[in-house]
Amino acid sequence: MHNVPRARKLQWLCRRGMKELDVLLLRFLAADHPSISLDDQESGPWAGLEELLGQEDDVLWDWLQNPSTCPDRSQRPLLRRIRNG
Repeated sequence: MHNVPRARKLQWLCRRGMKELDVLLLRFLAADHPSISLDDQESGPWAGLEELLGQEDDVLWDWLQNPSTCPDRSQRPLLRRIRNG
């Protein structure tokens, strides 16, 4: 991973109070995040990851189950990537 402090922050933010979210988010982070460049982390579908992780667990879980319910359309591709692993 190109930015270790940011990676640690994201890993911490992926640890949730809901086990199902932990599994989805940590699996996604482990599988996809190390392969992206620092530039990609700041733009494209990755740009909103920290914002997405700022949501309450129940909201985030609902959005992951049905990404089309997320009011921010720009977050939907990322939600689908997380859900599909």
